[in-house]
Amino acid sequence: MSVYLDYAATTPLRKEVFDCYVEHLQTLGNPSSVHSSGQLVRQALEEARESLAKSVDCNRSEVIFTAGGTESVNLAIKGLFWQRVGEDSKRKVIISAATEHHASLDPMEWLEKHDGAEILWLPVDRDGVIDLDFLEDYLQEHHENVAFVNLMWANNETGVITDINRVTAMTKPCGIPVHSDSIATFGHIPISFSSSGLSAMSVSAHKIGGPVGAGALIVSRSTKLVSIIHGGGQERGMRSGTMNAPVAKAFAVAAELAVSELAEEHLRLEALRDKLVQGVKNITPLAHHTAAKSPRMPHNAHFTFDGCSGDSLLFLLDQQGVCVSVGSACQAGVNGPSHVLLAMGRTEREANGCIRMTLGKQSTEADVDAFLSALPKALDGALRAGLTT
Repeated sequence: MSVYLDYAATTPLRKEVFDCYVEHLQTLGNPSSVHSSGQLVRQALEEARESLAKSVDCNRSEVIFTAGGTESVNLAIKGLFWQRVGEDSKRKVIISAATEHHASLDPMEWLEKHDGAEILWLPVDRDGVIDLDFLEDYLQEHHENVAFVNLMWANNETGVITDINRVTAMTKPCGIPVHSDSIATFGHIPISFSSSGLSAMSVSAHKIGGPVGAGALIVSRSTKLVSIIHGGGQERGMRSGTMNAPVAKAFAVAAELAVSELAEEHLRLEALRDKLVQGVKNITPLAHHTAAKSPRMPHNAHFTFDGCSGDSLLFLLDQQGVCVSVGSACQAGVNGPSHVLLAMGRTEREANGCIRMTLGKQSTEADVDAFLSALPKALDGALRAGLTT
């Protein structure tokens, strides 16, 4: 049986979630229909909305169900930009960081190319920490030109956590909305939408034991954005289309379980991660723990290895039944160094030699031991192959 250390890519569907999903798949009715069958499905949908709202600590009306994290991020970025420019044509600056997931980078760059957006990339240090002093100084001088700020709560590759509350404390006096891709964060560390100061926050189900194809954009009641999907006007007019009640219910169950177990799992996974990190350091001096000095997620261990390719390490570990990644699963198979590490000031050689191990609910000490046992042989083979760039 394979040892799975890629929970940041996706997670196993939990039994409770599967059972809930199957149960509600068998209920006939469109939640927008006014007859009893439709209203029964509508009730399930609104129960899911209420449950998810409790898990993220927001008002139920602020939950907008989507088909996944990428859709949520796109709706936030495009919707906020079009809304802000429509209200004030000079607000064309989007503030973000080059370490963001491509779900954010690509729509921002699309807006830059097609709709005249101007992107300000905040500096990032070698430990993956965003320079928020730079942000504060910029806002003092240029806040009237800013459309919104877009920053991940935690980086999906390195696990580095950003101080979102400090970001919103800076932007609030300027009336600038902030969206955070919180997909790598939700269900792993405590987060509260209501106390975060955020205008919008994206979350996803399959990172926390829920089904693929389920996500949500949390939008504060005071925030307006232009929809990118037009039709029946569902979900506060922000996301038209027949609402998927079975998926919403399954997402809500996964979120409830993840949040209820969060404190215990945080400590358990942090201990496993620390064992893995120390084990790698003991095996080879060629390994460098990325962002070791930064605040980071408890289940993420990210390394660069001198003199070899991360892709080689991945495939050689996989041959021994150990699944890891070299970064975002969305970029798997795309040749080239990690854009996150390049933004952190690493060379292309360094950014080509990284692997990421992420732990989850089913992870055990035996999994960590198996990885550490497999690493020397994989590293030897990867060093023989060398770097491809």
